[in-house]
Amino acid sequence: YAALGTKTVITNPETSETIKYAANAFLAMKLSFINDIAALCEAVGADVRDVSNGIGYDHRIGLDFLRPGPGRGGSCFPKDSRALVHIAEQAGHPFPLMQAVIDSNERQYERIALKVREAVGGSLHGAVVAVWGLTFKAGTDDLRHSPSLEIVRRLVDAGANVQAFDPTVTAPHPFIPSGVNLMSSALEATRGAAALAVLTEWPEFTRVKPDQVAATMPGREVVDGRNLLDRAVWTAAGFSHHGIGR
Repeated sequence: YAALGTKTVITNPETSETIKYAANAFLAMKLSFINDIAALCEAVGADVRDVSNGIGYDHRIGLDFLRPGPGRGGSCFPKDSRALVHIAEQAGHPFPLMQAVIDSNERQYERIALKVREAVGGSLHGAVVAVWGLTFKAGTDDLRHSPSLEIVRRLVDAGANVQAFDPTVTAPHPFIPSGVNLMSSALEATRGAAALAVLTEWPEFTRVKPDQVAATMPGREVVDGRNLLDRAVWTAAGFSHHGIGR
């Protein structure tokens, strides 16, 4: 490992495993923390972007993993967080803090789904909802524990007709809830939609012109679960932009 040019910890297997779980669980905790702070910001009229910068400039905290979103996902954070809780319970040392982190992430899915429901007028039954992004983050085709899919599942269960586009998802996949219509482009996904939900931070979505969306989408509600789109540009085009923690 000398070629890596980094510090090396030589330890036993139990400590090595705990290091891995603890690292991912700590990052998961930061993400849940900032998502809960974002909800608080919405309630009191603060802007989570400035709050994130304000606390992140403290070197003891740091700016990494302080961007609010629709919840965390992927193959490691959910699994390792639960593994740490399980190991702690087996060892006779309950870990309620970590369990609260897991519960907070579940609530975030509900928060975003509620934002979409409110955007279409209070009932999702029969509503056409455009969704941009299905993978758990941009730059990957990984759908495992994707927060987007968790939210989409809630929309479908509430009766919504979901039209989704993701650059890496071109065919039906077992992880995608049945009834979700995969579209050929971001613009095509908005055709006939009452609202648009941005759930993965693909940079391609920032290049879609809001006036093009307005030509195909009768609704004017955008739920930006990643704070990805330029609010000023979209509101100038006649859309209501609902971000996270803003």
